[in-house]
Amino acid sequence: MSVLALSGGVGGAKLALGLYRVLPPDALRIAVNTGDDFDHLGLRICPDLDTALYTLGDLEHREQGWGRRDETWTMMRVTEALGGETWFRLGDADTALHLHRTQRLRAGERLTSVIAGIASRFGIRAAILPMTDDPVATRVTTDAGDLAFQEYFVRRRCEPRLRAIRFDGADRAHATPEVLAAFADPGLEAIVLCPSNPYLSVDPLLAVPSLRAALVARRVPAIAVSPLIGTNAVKGPTAKIMAELGIESSPAAIAAHYAGLIDALVVDDVDRDAAATLPVTTFATATLMKTLADRTRLASFVLERARELRR
Repeated sequence: MSVLALSGGVGGAKLALGLYRVLPPDALRIAVNTGDDFDHLGLRICPDLDTALYTLGDLEHREQGWGRRDETWTMMRVTEALGGETWFRLGDADTALHLHRTQRLRAGERLTSVIAGIASRFGIRAAILPMTDDPVATRVTTDAGDLAFQEYFVRRRCEPRLRAIRFDGADRAHATPEVLAAFADPGLEAIVLCPSNPYLSVDPLLAVPSLRAALVARRVPAIAVSPLIGTNAVKGPTAKIMAELGIESSPAAIAAHYAGLIDALVVDDVDRDAAATLPVTTFATATLMKTLADRTRLASFVLERARELRR
């Protein structure tokens, strides 16, 4: 058996860890957003892939949900003293990973093989798969102009009003053979769309034509977990973005966004009443993941609902 998860950043990585803990060690494959990837200080940075690596490798900063714990900051202090850019903070251990990846990419390796090598070094047996080895860049149109994603998300802290989102290069990108093989695996039992921001973190995956086509042609249940609890997101700017795009912050909007791509939606218990009105099979449970026990419980719930749909 195997399970394929589609994931973006922190929220997605939390559920991915839950799935990793309740499934057999080699049963999980995670297709991860690469639209956030960018070059900074001469290094290739892959924020969502690194969040998955640190989370499943038990290296993440648990309070932040991203970055490495027990990090040191000598490189950033020296960079600041020299007048360099410090708006995107890179810890010393984190920088070592970026250096390693950048060297291997410049030597001609695929991002997929680089990430597989790092995951192995971290003792991770799940397959962490970039959605594509081709360049895709998330960009946003705002009232402050056209911005690269990290400029908007980190440097501007999502403060400019959002008007539109696009994924440059996605229409020409190809899902990797490893991602397509995960969809085609005869042992595949479920596809899980993790509770990442649908518009910034999951949509880049869905914008890759061959990946979207594989999801549309699925032969097993696909279940999305809503990132909303009531009208608010647990973390990040999901609700703000929805409001600025003129989208109601509700489970109904999440269901509509994934229409035709999922067989069921999981919402939080506070949205149980709304669940009965949605045009897709909907299950309600506690979706807030503060602890590892929360993550494994939600993962088990999602997998059991997938088994029910298969039956």
